[in-house]
Amino acid sequence: MKRIKEMPLASGLLVTINIFVFVVCTFTGNRLYEAGMLDVRGVLGQKEYGRLLWSIFLHAGTSHIFNNMLILFFLGAMIEKEIGHIRFSFLYFLSGLSGSLLSLYVKVRTGDMAGSVGASGAIFGLDGVLLSMVLFRGRKMETATPARVLLMILLSLYSGYTSGNIDNAAHVGGLLAGFAAGSVMCMVQKKKNGGQEASGEY
Repeated sequence: MKRIKEMPLASGLLVTINIFVFVVCTFTGNRLYEAGMLDVRGVLGQKEYGRLLWSIFLHAGTSHIFNNMLILFFLGAMIEKEIGHIRFSFLYFLSGLSGSLLSLYVKVRTGDMAGSVGASGAIFGLDGVLLSMVLFRGRKMETATPARVLLMILLSLYSGYTSGNIDNAAHVGGLLAGFAAGSVMCMVQKKKNGGQEASGEY
C-alpha cells in the first residue's frame, strides 16, 4: 500500500491525458482548440465556463506540450509523493483554474480577444506548492531548498515575460494560488502534528 501511495499516479495520468488530447488535436484540426481555448468571447460571451479548465489540457505545439509535460511529470511526482494523490490533484486543478481566471480578468481589462491554451498555470501552481512546502512544512526536503525553488520560479517567470505569445497572467495566477493553498495545507498539517516535524505522507 505504501508503495502505491508513493507512485506518481496522478501526475502520470495527467501527462497521459494531455498527450492523448494533443494527439487527437493533431488529427482533428482546430475543433478542440475552438471548443476549449480560453478566450473572452467563449467564456463570457457564450457562457462556456468549462473553458477555464478545458484550456489547461490543450497545447499549441510539440515543444509546448513537451516542455510542460516534462516539468509536470518530474515536479509533480516529487510533490505527489510528499502530499498524496488526492491533495496533489486538488492543488493542480485549483492552480489551473486560478491561472485561467486571472488570465481572463487581464484579457477583459486589456481588451485582449486572443485565446490561450496550456497547462503552464497549473504547473506554476505546483511551483508555488513546492515553495510553500520548503518554507512552512516543518521538515527538510532532500533536493529542494527555499533558495533553489525561489530561483527556479524567478527564472521561469523571467523567461515568460521575455518571450513572445506567453500568457503570463495564467502563470502568476497559478503560482499565487498554489503558494496560498500549499501554505494553508502545510500550516494545518503542522498544527495537527503539534508543531513538530511532519513525518510520512500527508
